[in-house]
Amino acid sequence: MRTAASPVWTSANGVTLTDRVPAATRAAWTAAGACPGRDLYTLFREHVRASPEAEAVVDDAGALTYAALDARVRRAAAALHAAGRGSTDIIAVLQPNGRDAVVAELAVAAIGAVALPIPHTHGPGGVAGLIRRSRAAALIAAADAMPPIETASGLQLWAPGTPPRADVRSLDEADAGQTGAWRPARVHAEAPARILVSSGSESEPKMVAYSHNAMAGGRGNYVGALRRGAERMRALVLVSLASSYGSLGTSAILARHGGTLVLLPRFDAAAALRAVERHRPTHLFGVPTMLWRMAEHEAGADVSSLRAVVSSAGPVHQHVRDACVRRFGMPPINIYGSSDGVNCHTGRDPHRWEPGLAGVPDPAVARIGIRDPRGRPLRPGEAGEIWALGPMTPLCYVAAPDLDDRYRAPGGWVRTGDLGSLDADGTLRVLDRLKRTVIRGGVSLFPAQVERALISHPDITDAHCVPVDDLDLGERLCACVAPRAGARPPSPAAMLAYLAERGVDRRQLPERFLVLPELPVGPTGKVSVSALTRIAAESAVPADAAQAPARPDGRAGR
Repeated sequence: MRTAASPVWTSANGVTLTDRVPAATRAAWTAAGACPGRDLYTLFREHVRASPEAEAVVDDAGALTYAALDARVRRAAAALHAAGRGSTDIIAVLQPNGRDAVVAELAVAAIGAVALPIPHTHGPGGVAGLIRRSRAAALIAAADAMPPIETASGLQLWAPGTPPRADVRSLDEADAGQTGAWRPARVHAEAPARILVSSGSESEPKMVAYSHNAMAGGRGNYVGALRRGAERMRALVLVSLASSYGSLGTSAILARHGGTLVLLPRFDAAAALRAVERHRPTHLFGVPTMLWRMAEHEAGADVSSLRAVVSSAGPVHQHVRDACVRRFGMPPINIYGSSDGVNCHTGRDPHRWEPGLAGVPDPAVARIGIRDPRGRPLRPGEAGEIWALGPMTPLCYVAAPDLDDRYRAPGGWVRTGDLGSLDADGTLRVLDRLKRTVIRGGVSLFPAQVERALISHPDITDAHCVPVDDLDLGERLCACVAPRAGARPPSPAAMLAYLAERGVDRRQLPERFLVLPELPVGPTGKVSVSALTRIAAESAVPADAAQAPARPDGRAGR
């Protein structure tokens, strides 16, 4: 386990997590007040004592106060502790959004273990892979959705309520005596608390380890900056709590700020609008696709309680911004961030919008620098790789020293793999993913400029570019678009002319086109690049060809 004097934590099953940030740097952040210097469960308990009857979680089962939530957490923690789980364990959590997911996260923190929340949309193979790579000691899963996981290696299976199988234990099995005798673990604030799972842009999802201070401090600071005058944050969180974006729920909104989480088990635009009207949240957290679908939904709803609409996990395009202004009366706050430990948002001035603008970095969250390929700082206005370092910076990647070597630099800096620039006033602009390139005959093409231009077309609602294989040049750029409702999609020739009018360099123009009724999305609400690439490989047409929209299965149709 990790002690106050050691930057290394080792699990009972042999997984080592080494903090890549110098201990003196971490200590300075805490001394400056940027990190609370207390573990997540201790922070949560402070709110339990201060406001026991305040609502902590609102879900399909109703409202749960801080005192009632803590009673469930303590019972679950006592059960886990009695079964031998503790501060040298990684415990996977596979729960849809709701009180059970929150209880599981807090109980894991309370016994000093490390939580590995897994979005419940991962298939059995993906879940098994994450458990195998992390060497998790236990899995907490929904009782009616326990995956067929091999337990021969000693993996404990847990579920809330009545276990669905004989080999599954109940988080509610501790009796009153065990619960009363249990005491929270004493946990160092820089010890690992949670492992974030990336959305899978690599060959398999990355796992990134965060300390208690990084979750409650860095993430807590950026959430606190979004309060916008609200006395108490009441947040409708539409994204999975197990996602990188959704990790702000339990760690920041509850444990750090003592707010209220309003949760739906799955996203539906009509249900989300009803939740705004019924539960009166002050903040709405979603991805651009979710906000767009809510804003365009025909159902009426009273949204006057909202003080802020927050978007992350994808760029906010003009049509999303305009739709939010029409429906919610305000533009969305755009968060640029990732599971790797970078964050910047437009909360200071959400009305200042333009493509790629990410706001002014907050050093209480993460300092931002722009570096050249050799790691040297670049001047304002020059484009290079975005680097980040601050209280939000994670410890390291899990069981992946190759990723630490690739994405972490001396001093703990995170190399994001994103292309950006800083204005003279410190404003960050995100230009593209460095690794999201199309290599055409040895020349790198960056799709972001093409996507931004296409989405500004009055008849196009969404656009994303992917590579398609080519025998001659290796890859060609394919523009995949979805038309606005009721609009006739422009022809490839018309789209090329439109791109040229908007100054897209001739060398960057797409050579293949694909029109779909809507672009496929993955479990986090972002465009599913793998699905789109497969459909493009089967159905994209050359730029000089006429094309009708493809059917949802990817085949062209008339």
